[in-house]
Amino acid sequence: MKYLHTMVRVKDLDASLDFYCNKLGLKEVKRKDIEAGRFSLIFLAPEGQEDAQVELTYNWDPEEYGEGRNFGHLAYEVDDIYEACQKLMDGGVTINRPPRDGRMAFVRSPDNISIELLQKGDALKPAEPWSSMENTGHW
Repeated sequence: MKYLHTMVRVKDLDASLDFYCNKLGLKEVKRKDIEAGRFSLIFLAPEGQEDAQVELTYNWDPEEYGEGRNFGHLAYEVDDIYEACQKLMDGGVTINRPPRDGRMAFVRSPDNISIELLQKGDALKPAEPWSSMENTGHW
């Protein structure tokens, strides 16, 4: 068995692409516009890891999606958890669960999809402002 992708429905394609590509750093690897079904599929992946894809499904006709907490989360390994979180914060992303332990953080996409960031290798030494930062919202 081989992992192919994780699918999430998005209601604002531009906001989602800004988050996943410009802020999180994923690259678009494939796009399909299905005129008959009135939806688009956009496949994204980290640079050099095209096998680890997330599929954004955008329905052309407006729909309300629940938060889908039962979905769980997407998880990505990062080289420096503090640097990754700072870059996201600088881009206007709220860090819902800061990396107080130097190992793990959670953020949310514009569609409230929970994204877990995990430090590559050993946890980094606890550092401020992260060590004392409170959780924001739920993750």
